[in-house]
Amino acid sequence: MKRTNLLSFLPFLVLLLLPHLGSKPILASEDVSSYVVYFGSHSHVGVITQDAMDRVRETHYDFLGSFTGSREIATDAIFYSYTKHINGFAAHLDHDLASAISKHPEVVSVFSNKALKLHTTRSWDFMGLEHNSYVPSSSIWRKARFGEDSIIANLDTGVWPESKSFSDEGLGPIPSRWKGICQNQKDATFHCNRKLIGARYFHKGYAAAVGPLNSSFDSPRDIDGHGSHTLSTAGGAFVPGANVFAQGNGTAKGGSPRARVAAYKVCWPPVKGNECYDADVLAAFDAAIHDGADVISVSLGGEPASFFKDSVAIGSFHAAKKGIVVVCSAGNSGPADSTVSNVAPWQITVGASTMDREFASNLILGNGKHYKGQSLAPSSLPHAKFYPIIAALEAKAKNVTASDAQLCKIGSLDPQKAKGKILVCLRGINGRVEKGRAVALAGGVGMVLENTNATGNDLTADSHVLPATQISFKDSLALSRYISQTKKPIAHITPSRTVLGTKPAPVMAAFSSKGPSSVAPEILKPDITAPGVSVIAAYTGAVSPTNEKFDPRRLLFNAVSGTSMSCPHVSGIAGLLKTRYPSWSPAAIRSAIMTTATTMDDIPGPILNSTYMKATPFSFGAGHVRPNLAVNPGLVYDSGIKDYLNFLCSLGYNASQISVFSGKNFACSSRKASLYNLNYPSITVPNLSSSKVTVSRTVKNVGRPSTYTVRVNNPEGVYVAVKPTSLNFTKVGEQKTFKVTIAKRKGKVAKGYVFGDLVWSDKKHRVRSPVVVKL
Repeated sequence: MKRTNLLSFLPFLVLLLLPHLGSKPILASEDVSSYVVYFGSHSHVGVITQDAMDRVRETHYDFLGSFTGSREIATDAIFYSYTKHINGFAAHLDHDLASAISKHPEVVSVFSNKALKLHTTRSWDFMGLEHNSYVPSSSIWRKARFGEDSIIANLDTGVWPESKSFSDEGLGPIPSRWKGICQNQKDATFHCNRKLIGARYFHKGYAAAVGPLNSSFDSPRDIDGHGSHTLSTAGGAFVPGANVFAQGNGTAKGGSPRARVAAYKVCWPPVKGNECYDADVLAAFDAAIHDGADVISVSLGGEPASFFKDSVAIGSFHAAKKGIVVVCSAGNSGPADSTVSNVAPWQITVGASTMDREFASNLILGNGKHYKGQSLAPSSLPHAKFYPIIAALEAKAKNVTASDAQLCKIGSLDPQKAKGKILVCLRGINGRVEKGRAVALAGGVGMVLENTNATGNDLTADSHVLPATQISFKDSLALSRYISQTKKPIAHITPSRTVLGTKPAPVMAAFSSKGPSSVAPEILKPDITAPGVSVIAAYTGAVSPTNEKFDPRRLLFNAVSGTSMSCPHVSGIAGLLKTRYPSWSPAAIRSAIMTTATTMDDIPGPILNSTYMKATPFSFGAGHVRPNLAVNPGLVYDSGIKDYLNFLCSLGYNASQISVFSGKNFACSSRKASLYNLNYPSITVPNLSSSKVTVSRTVKNVGRPSTYTVRVNNPEGVYVAVKPTSLNFTKVGEQKTFKVTIAKRKGKVAKGYVFGDLVWSDKKHRVRSPVVVKL
């Protein structure tokens, strides 16, 4: 695709402003940007007609015109009107005008059209063919009819419709409730079918930031790979013989392989690392809700922000009001604490962990030592042939920094020093595959990628352009000692091969963003973790598996890592549950997924992080997803829109804002509700300042009549008491409330967060909730 010259299209708009109270027109500054003006919900009743949407659009023009003094100026400034379920508009405004609008009593919030990011690591570092318990059993899939009745929408880079993962073979007619379209008027090569039932694109917010776009942008086609990968992970059809360079061969399938899917393209070629914009995300949410999606999968996000100024949180709220499950990626800013994004309680937030499959490519040294590595490099060194191995710094070219040479940046290596050797490059900053290209350009025969202390044991299998492998931080230290202490160090890199049943698994990915939430620490985020490392799924035919311009290779399937990849695993499971239990609320589905998760690996032992230290709920939430148990959770923690509004009241949001936000005459209670009493499947007390705190929870029986008893694993330094300790259910749908009192133990206790859990069990079901307390 031809790239627009972004620097030549810096948008600006000069507005003649007439203040709302009426004074002489003033000339706005040229510091014009794009903003979202958010009014909350619409008052539509029944079917939303085109006339009703047109009337909303006109009111938006009138509203902005009352500030600009000219309806014509307002009409030109607005580039989106959200007219279906989300009430608001996106427009070119200057800061003063945006500030003035934000003070209007009918406005919930005004926020800049911020840039968001896709949550994939690709071959860069930013500091379906699953094996372990993720895969639903055949009986579970059959009971849920492979998700056949569910419609999964994906907000991403669009879709590659030619992929076999989106074949409609064996599917019946498109569900009559579907209102979506196949927006292919300007791309005659793009086609939808009974599987891929809809596709739209949204780029006005992107254009507002980068400038006018050419006609090649007018298509939902995926030219990046990310959207096809995530959508096929959530709902891709069965495709035998899927593989990446002959590795991981098997049948590709999404979590809901017979679900209908729809693509909403909101992400575009990155500008300064950002590719998705708030205004487009809101437009896509508004469309997906109206079109009839059951599950919306969102593998993108931005910096944590106030819920009223977060496009994903806003869109998710309106989706939840319509009973739509929204699943979001947690972000790739780990392993630092408080980096998790998409933290609203009405979202399911997903971290990333490994599976018990690796693409092994080991490093053998001249002293006989073997070090475990991973790679998907299709090329290999001659069998058992050893080559000289050196640190990349030893091949530093003239006039470049030592740091650039260590990182193996393009042009940083001297061919006379690198030719015929294996070079050891440091992970970080520039692309992992790009490092290998730098080595190849300098005449090197292979590359070893060394992990840093931060990335620990986190190994990613990349489609390198030369024989290469990546090794852990511990092994990197041993390799460095060998090179420095050996007169003529030599090494061999073994060819890539697929290894199943690896231990330990799952392990938390180093990149996976962690809690506690910086917006609402009373809610544990992420909620859950799922496979997000070296996930094989469908890809675009427009770019290489590395997404590097220098790489001419094309693949039907690709292995990619990120919370972008773990998110659609859970979206697919949500699709199965939505088909199996169509009356369940989004909160009930989230509860089923969370309370049946595991915190143990396959050794067995507690789930570890990338440095092989014990991970905490701030990494994995309730644990690693287990779909076979989620389909029969026994009890669920249910909640609805009123519960979320009360939670916002407790957070201190303005009562009038909440009323407008909800679209109903909702009023915060005069008695402030406890932040801890949102009926969430986890319990978090971020500041146990008093001697004790009591929280309330309600569980609903979704299984057979049974009696449940409670067991508590107390966090260190804390005593947890539950009343009553037994709950007897006589029918489906019956609800019971219990109280949990959390108290400090007497004596000296360590400061900081401590972790435990609370489990209700009837000997058949085990309904587990994490308990997180800060002392």
